[in-house]
Amino acid sequence: MKEKGVHIFFAYKRIDSLKLLVRSSFLSILFVLFSISGKAQTDTTDKIYQGIILDEVMIKAVQGGFDVPAFIDKVKKDTTFYKAFKTLHLLSYNMYNDIEIDDKDEQVRSSYNSITRQEVKDGCRTMSTKQEKVQGNFFKRNREFRYYTAKLYAHLFFTKDTVCHENNIVGNKLSTGTTRYEEQLRILIFNPGKRISGIPGIGDNVAIFEEPTYSKYKFRLSRLLYNGEDCYVFKAMPKEESKDEVVINELKTWFRVSDFAIVARDYSLSFKTLLYDFDVVMHVKLKSVGNQLVPYEINYKGNWHVFAKSREIASFTAIFTDFE
Repeated sequence: MKEKGVHIFFAYKRIDSLKLLVRSSFLSILFVLFSISGKAQTDTTDKIYQGIILDEVMIKAVQGGFDVPAFIDKVKKDTTFYKAFKTLHLLSYNMYNDIEIDDKDEQVRSSYNSITRQEVKDGCRTMSTKQEKVQGNFFKRNREFRYYTAKLYAHLFFTKDTVCHENNIVGNKLSTGTTRYEEQLRILIFNPGKRISGIPGIGDNVAIFEEPTYSKYKFRLSRLLYNGEDCYVFKAMPKEESKDEVVINELKTWFRVSDFAIVARDYSLSFKTLLYDFDVVMHVKLKSVGNQLVPYEINYKGNWHVFAKSREIASFTAIFTDFE
């Protein structure tokens, strides 16, 4: 954990609204980019080009005409990652859900494991639970989720009733019914590196393509195989002297060379103030189903605390299979 910037909070008479803001910010962090000084450490075969560390393969690509600024512009404007998650609402599939809540010694205190099935028919989707195993006080007596990690998980992936008339079109406007906090969540997960309004301290600090945050990072571009697919790998990490000042500790994205679609992304985020702190790591893997890109595995581990609330240490794994 690191000591960093502070949210703008008011006194006790507004504590309820503040708790809502903080909790929502944490949910945003869950699910939740990218100058380099001449002192940057690189391999002997790597070179710094226009502020980006290039591996040997990319050096040759640049010599052959690869346009680095155009690549970075595509990274900033990418919509394939967001579209892949929206596409989940249009397909039938099985989902394996594993959520664990740990105590301070990182021993499991409560857990939820299930297999659910989403069915899509005539433009509407429903969900059923095929298997379920609950340990500890995961639910309240009314079967509401006790933990915020579980609430967000359910909000993202579970469907209570029949939902109709959805699409996977990616636009700039908020969808009907979308709250400000849901929009903050969307930006942080699907447009990392973009400034997020309404979260002082964090909102500015994640804008790693903009100053003053931009100068605190170094960036690396390489070309590697990922699950047998040829990919550009773009990585953002803070400079050594700035590690205690930033929110994004690492952001690594694999872009498929053939169509520039994102096939994997790793996040590491942390922040600490007197009123809250968090430390989150998340890995997302995607694949093509027919001509559609969808996530097929998500792993998350987080440790966070809000003033006047118990610390929550949680992890989850979501696996999507049998797409139709």
